[in-house]
Amino acid sequence: MFPPSRRPAALAWSLAAGFAALYTCVAVNRHRRGLTKAYDLGIFEQAIRAYAHGQAPIVPLKGPGYHLLGDHFHPLIAVLAPAYRVFPSPVTLLVAQALLMALAVVPLTRWAHEVGGPRVALVIGCVTGASWGIVRAAGDDFHEIAFAVPLLAFAATALGRRRHLTAALWSLPLLLVKEDLGLTVAAVGLLIAWQSRQDRRSPLPGLALAGVGVTATTLTMLVVLPSFNPHGGFDYWQQLDGGGQPSAWSLAARIGWPPVKWLLLFLLAATAGFLGLRSPLILLCAPTLAWRLLSSNPHYWGVSYHYSAVLMPLVIAALVDALTRAHPRRARRALTAAALVAAVTVPVYPLHEVVMPEAWRTSPRLTHVRAVLDSIPDGATVAASNRLAAQLTSRDTVTLVCQEPTGPGPEWVVADRTDPSVQAPCAAAATARMLTEYEQRGYRRVIDADALLLLRRP
Repeated sequence: MFPPSRRPAALAWSLAAGFAALYTCVAVNRHRRGLTKAYDLGIFEQAIRAYAHGQAPIVPLKGPGYHLLGDHFHPLIAVLAPAYRVFPSPVTLLVAQALLMALAVVPLTRWAHEVGGPRVALVIGCVTGASWGIVRAAGDDFHEIAFAVPLLAFAATALGRRRHLTAALWSLPLLLVKEDLGLTVAAVGLLIAWQSRQDRRSPLPGLALAGVGVTATTLTMLVVLPSFNPHGGFDYWQQLDGGGQPSAWSLAARIGWPPVKWLLLFLLAATAGFLGLRSPLILLCAPTLAWRLLSSNPHYWGVSYHYSAVLMPLVIAALVDALTRAHPRRARRALTAAALVAAVTVPVYPLHEVVMPEAWRTSPRLTHVRAVLDSIPDGATVAASNRLAAQLTSRDTVTLVCQEPTGPGPEWVVADRTDPSVQAPCAAAATARMLTEYEQRGYRRVIDADALLLLRRP
C-alpha cells in the first residue's frame, strides 16, 4: 500500500500511464493499417525531421520550399527533434502525442482527489482520459495541440487552486504551440486579475499576462506568419471573413448555425456534467470556441477531428472547480452525467478499436500495399496519395501526387485509387489528371493492381 500522502499521485500517474498505453496502441495500430495521412502526420514528420537535422522546417507536402512556420506558429514541436533523431519514425510522433495527452489526467485527478476524495478522483481521471475530444485527437495523426492539452490542464488546475504564478507559468508556453492560443493565455490572465480583485490583491499581474497573450497572437498573425508564408499573409483569414466583409449580424448568426454547432456546445456542457458551466474556468473555452464557431470552415464546427482536444481539460477543470461549491447530491449528478458522456462516446471514437479483433488483423490488401511501398528505395523522391505519403516520409522526400511537379519530377509516383480522402488535400479528379500527365511524360507502370498504381520516371 502507498502511504496516504502518495495515494493521489499514485492514482493519477497510474491512470495516465494506462491511457497513454491505450492511446499508443490505437495510434500506432492505425498507422500500421495505413490509416494515417500526409495531412497531418506526414507534414509534421517532415518538419520535425528537418528540425532533427538542424534545418528549417521545409515541408514538401505543403508545396516546393514551403516553410511550415508560415502556416501555423508551433516552434515548440522542435523539442521532439532529439527523440526523432534517435528514432526516425512517424511512430515517434504518435507515441509522444499519446504521452503528452495522457499527462493531462495527472493534475485534474490530483485536484479532484483534494476536492472529493479517491472516488471523485477516479471518476475525473477516467472522464479526462476517455473524453471524446482527447481520444479523437490521439487517434487522428499528429498535431501540435498535443502540447497544449497538458499545459492547459496544469494551468486550469493551478487557476482553480488560485495559484496565480503557477497558472501563468504553465500558460505561457502555449504561445509557442499555436498562434490562436495567445488569446487563451489572455483569458487566463483576465481570470487571474478577477480572482486577484476578489482576494483584495493587485490585478496588474493578470492584466499584464492578458496583454502578453493578445500581443503575441497579434504579432504572430500579422508579422511572424506572413514573413514565412509564401503568399506573404496569414492563410486562414478567409475562413473567418467567408471571403467577404461580414456584418455584425452575419457574425452573430454564424455562431448558432448550422445546428451541428449546438451539438458541439451540448457535448462540451455534458462533458462538464453541466455543473461546470457555473465555474468561471469555463470562460477559458471562449477564445477557441469563438474562432471555431465564427469560421466558414465546416470542419471546425462539429465534434470530429482534433479541434476539441484543447477544450477537454478546460471543461473538466470547470467541473472540478464547481464541485468545490456544489451540494453533494448535485455533485453526484454532475459526475454521473460526465461519466455517462465518456461511456457513450467511447464506441464512437477510436479508443474502442483496442478491443476490436478486426482492427488488429493484417488484410491481404494491406500486405500488398506494403509490398508496393517496399519497391520504392530509401532516399528517393516520391509523389504519393494522401495515406501512402505518411508511410514514406521517414525515408523519402515526399510530395502529394496531385501537386504539379517541379524540375524533372519525382523519381517515383504511387497512388491508391481507393484513398477515401477525395476532397482534401487531393481531389480525386486532380489525382487522376496528374497520373495521366505523368504517364504522358514517359513514366512507366511498374505495378498496376488492386487499385494501386506505381510509376517510375524513365
